[in-house]
Amino acid sequence: MITAPPLHRSVAGHGTDQDTLPRAAAHPAIHPRLVVPGSEDGPLGLAAERALGTYDKGRYGTDPALLMDTLEASGLRGRGGAAFPAHIKWRGVAAGDGPRVVVANGEEGEPASFKDRWLLTHRPHLVLDGLLLAARTVGAGRAVVYLSHPLTVAAVRTALAELAEHDAESAARIEIHTVEPTYVAGEESAVCQSVNGGPALPTAKPPRPHECGVDGRPTLVSNVETVAHAAWISRHGADAYRTEGTRTSPGTMLVTLSGACARPGVYEVPLGLTVGSLFAEVGGGLNDGVHGFLMGGWFGGVVGLEGTGTTVCYDAMRAAGSGLGCGAVTALGPDDDPLRVAARIAAWYADESAAQCGVCVNGTKAIRDTFARLADGTGSAADHTRLARWGLTLSGRGACSFLDGAATLARTTTAVYSASFPTS
Repeated sequence: MITAPPLHRSVAGHGTDQDTLPRAAAHPAIHPRLVVPGSEDGPLGLAAERALGTYDKGRYGTDPALLMDTLEASGLRGRGGAAFPAHIKWRGVAAGDGPRVVVANGEEGEPASFKDRWLLTHRPHLVLDGLLLAARTVGAGRAVVYLSHPLTVAAVRTALAELAEHDAESAARIEIHTVEPTYVAGEESAVCQSVNGGPALPTAKPPRPHECGVDGRPTLVSNVETVAHAAWISRHGADAYRTEGTRTSPGTMLVTLSGACARPGVYEVPLGLTVGSLFAEVGGGLNDGVHGFLMGGWFGGVVGLEGTGTTVCYDAMRAAGSGLGCGAVTALGPDDDPLRVAARIAAWYADESAAQCGVCVNGTKAIRDTFARLADGTGSAADHTRLARWGLTLSGRGACSFLDGAATLARTTTAVYSASFPTS
């Protein structure tokens, strides 16, 4: 079980709002890659991992160029939220001059998401294997695991101690860097600044981390689930990876389901299901009265009940005006008043802003204050107009895209729940 810190509690008041999260499981129709038998109770120890092929250089591991081509052929997209093609980031760092650095980013700042913590506490060796693989592939001499939650730090330290008995040289290449949990601490430039000894706050771009990151070196910052998938791909190949998922969103992913459903938890599922089938086939079904969903943690905003038919893949979610992000989906039930939910999320955005860009500070506060008025019954129809406008005009502003989440909340709430707003 994983204890949830206050930052990550679900605003809807269900599932991850509890002190513990149910154990993970895999979709019954797939051959699991991450939530393998024996890992549900975790952590999976070194002997069990080695039996699965972890730390075996595998079919592609001795040839970095071939591994890079295999990663591209697999279509793996980053699981940290942006869904950027993994091979492009890896190639960008490999093409850099001088020594390079790789960072496995396990600072799970996305609200209502527990998938990275599950992976780090149940399969830490798979993450370390993927990190070492990334280091070999891009030619990095320094490898860092970036963490915030005490349980993940303890699990990775134990795994490194086990690895040292098997491969002292590999274990010595990996260091752990801990940081206080905030949303922006997981942004890739904030990761680099923190590892460099500064505050975990985003920096101006350019340069980007793949150009100048940790110690001023080309740096690959990759989500821990991404490197875990890369380790699996290195042993099984691109074709095997593509047996699940869709053409543009291949493979499986870890999702966190919470809110008004029968079995909240972390699940490994194939990309390409619908939101409705996601809850029906692994989440035990939706409760009566569900009227919408919070998508991608909270960064994808809200979708209405029609969202049950939306395909769980990156392109379909984007086309629907939302986002899959980290794969966290919260079902909103009859007790979840849309304006009160939005007010609580907007307050979180205002609190979590890095406060480095005036447009972000002012924008998140304005959205927070407007939703607060609407939630306590003192708002007006003009507030609906303001929020709808900010949802369009504030997107893309600021240095680190954090404001985009608050803007998406404003845009989607005014669109999906327009009937909940005052008419005068």
